[in-house]
This record gives sequence, structure tokens and C-alpha cells, in this order.
Amino acid sequence: MTTATPADPKRRALGKGLDSLLPRVPAKPAETPAAPAPEAEGGKPREISVESIDRNPYQTRTVMNQEQLSELSASITANGVVQPILVRPLANGRFQLIAGERRWRASMLAGKKTIPAILRQVSDEQALEITIVENLQRADLNPMEQARAFERLGREFHMTQEQIATRTGKDRASVGNFLRLLKLPNSVQQMVESGTLTFGHARAILALPDPEMMEEAAQLVIDRGLSVRNTEAWISAKLNPVKVEKPGKPEIHEDPNVREVREQLQRALGLKVTIDDHKGRGKVIIEYSKLEDFDTLLESLSRR
Repeated sequence: MTTATPADPKRRALGKGLDSLLPRVPAKPAETPAAPAPEAEGGKPREISVESIDRNPYQTRTVMNQEQLSELSASITANGVVQPILVRPLANGRFQLIAGERRWRASMLAGKKTIPAILRQVSDEQALEITIVENLQRADLNPMEQARAFERLGREFHMTQEQIATRTGKDRASVGNFLRLLKLPNSVQQMVESGTLTFGHARAILALPDPEMMEEAAQLVIDRGLSVRNTEAWISAKLNPVKVEKPGKPEIHEDPNVREVREQLQRALGLKVTIDDHKGRGKVIIEYSKLEDFDTLLESLSRR
């Protein structure tokens, strides 16, 4: 007797690949007299015109490496398209790309008239989710593209970070770290997207409290070529400056004779008196806080 092995509940959500997200287009009944439409072929790839395909409106990728695209085009010229693209049929007889934009673009660059494609009948919501998940599976997605993909999953499908992590097979902490990149100023996000700043630098810069300081730190990293560790040290010093205590005024030794004279003057005048004596030469400073005190001082001095 054969015992069925229970499915692992912790298996990553994307273990089945994109096919688990894609309902196949059902085949038309055999008795249908009309010629079968392209979507009637279900999961079998067929050649369709590259000119009849519309770009995916849900594409989250904003940067496509032209050098890599040219290399892929050369490979397609030599070997053809190894993996079919995924499309969905539109009401106007055209097709909308779901997955495989690089293969589609490279095929056009190679001068191909047709491309192998698998047709799927999916809703707008399913097309969006499939596109995002397919992009997140790519290793060459830059940090900002990943951050926006995670954010869009949360916004469009009301997913928590935990649900996004489960859905994409990512660690929840990683999802949170990528989402935090969206708090960077736009200028710094562009640096991360272009590769001028690394993900590690961006995470360190996020410790700063306002956009101006973040931009300052990003420019400093570029100008000085700081490592991530040096960047963290600079930011730590910026946030926790060492307070240098100002040295107190040195205690001045007052000659006993000078002190006695100073005290006599203060008693006689009723005002604060300071004597700045330097070996028998100096000055006497009498301080007053109001005009009445000044008038009293003048009267006292005129009587003497």
C-alpha cells in the first residue's frame, strides 16, 4: 500500500513557478466548427507575430541593461528563443505581454518576425501579480525596483509584509528593508537605482532624520568613495557628536592687600568693585545697574 507524502506547509510560495499563477486557456469543444483561436491551444507554445504584442502595462522594471539585451539578441539570432514568453489575448485580437519582456525586445532587436508564446487567460489583477512576482524572481532587479514591486504588492493586494514575504518566498526582514528604501529622497533613490549607491549604503543613510542630511551623506559617499562601514561611522558621529567641555575660567589669585582695598571700596560705595592689578599697575572697575546708583556714585566721589 502506498502512503501519500503530505505536502510541506512551509514550502516556499513560488516553488511551483509561474504556472501556479496562470490558469490555462481552456480548449474549445471538438465539435466547434470554427477554426480554433490561438488561446485554444492551452499550454502549448505557438509562434505569434512580435508586432501583435503590446507591452505589459504592469511592468515594474524601469531599467533594462542594453548591453545584456544585445547579448540576448545575439543568442536568439544563433539559437532562437529557448523559453517561450507568456501573453494573454486581448479583445481586439492583439496580445498583451505578461512575462518575458527581455526576450520579446531582444527578438525584435534580432529582426525576428515571430516569437514562441504561451497564452493564458488572466484578469488584470492576476496579470499584475504575475508580473511583479516574475520580476522579483530575477537576480538582476535593482534594489529600488524590488522596493517598488513589494510596495505595489502591498498597495494593490492589501498584503502585509509577512504576506508579501510568504507570497514571494523572501524573508520578511528583507521585505521590510527594501520597503524602507522608498523613504529616501528621490535624488538618493536615483543613485541607488543607477548603482552609484549600494543597498548597504542606502540602508546606512536611512538612519539620518531628514532628507537634507540623507542627500548630504549620499553625496559624501560618492565624493569620498566611502565604504559602507565608513559611511556608518560618519553617520554615527553625525548623530552623536562628542561634546567638548569648555575649559573653565582659570582661578585668579588676588593679592590680600588688593582684596582689602576692593572690599573697602564696595562698602563705601555700595556698588560692586573690581580691581585689575598687575604689579602695581591696573584699573578699578565700578559697576552700577541703574542711573540712581550712578548719581550716588558721582555724589560720593565729589564729596571726597
